[in-house]
Amino acid sequence: QVQLVESGGGYVQAGGSLRLSCAASGRTSSSYAMGWFRQAPGKEREFVSVISGSGSVTYYGGFVKGRFTISRDNAKNTVYLQMSSMKPEDTAVYYCAARSGAVVTTRARQYDYWGQGTQVTVSS
Repeated sequence: QVQLVESGGGYVQAGGSLRLSCAASGRTSSSYAMGWFRQAPGKEREFVSVISGSGSVTYYGGFVKGRFTISRDNAKNTVYLQMSSMKPEDTAVYYCAARSGAVVTTRARQYDYWGQGTQVTVSS
């Protein structure tokens, strides 16, 4: 089993920045692909970003448009999501997810482990 704990959420004004962290514990592996998803009230869970185990491959959702950066520190078993130029429409609960395989994917159903989520609220 892998446990994921997100942190770093909170309130920010439009145009501001936040950095989310996801600490993994348990049977973790540096080969696991790690992703971020988000879910706003009344909407489906949405892909935000994914990073390969080595960190060499990253993908972002189309709405990101260069505003977010995903990274990982395998020595600390932690994945980060740096968000900047934030917009009110970025308001959502952000979830960290781990996939017990090296192949990166944008599909939520292909992830095996999920964190409890952290709330991000962007005010206009």
